[in-house]
Amino acid sequence: MPEQISYADFERVDIRVGTVVEALPFPEARKPAIKLKIDFGPDIGIRKSSAQITVHYAPETLVGRQVLAVVNFPPRQIGPFRSEVLTLGFADGEGAIVLAQPGLPVPNGGKLL
Repeated sequence: MPEQISYADFERVDIRVGTVVEALPFPEARKPAIKLKIDFGPDIGIRKSSAQITVHYAPETLVGRQVLAVVNFPPRQIGPFRSEVLTLGFADGEGAIVLAQPGLPVPNGGKLL
């Protein structure tokens, strides 16, 4: 059984939708990853993320795709790259990450409710 949290705890996690505007290989990462720039709309702007999604995605397939990310964690330094948001996904049956994304287009910056 997962650990229970209060609804107030959940409300503190700011999960937003954004559109990938740039995706580049990240060969300097210890684990295979892709560097993303994600547009979260006018209030949040463009933020950077390192995502370990290389099994199912190539950089050229990601531009224009909407993704979900936590935007209120502190930035993390990953080698020479500063990741500003945590891009969300689920592990498939083999442990490779599949991106979490809306089923239909929604405005960038929209908050998960």
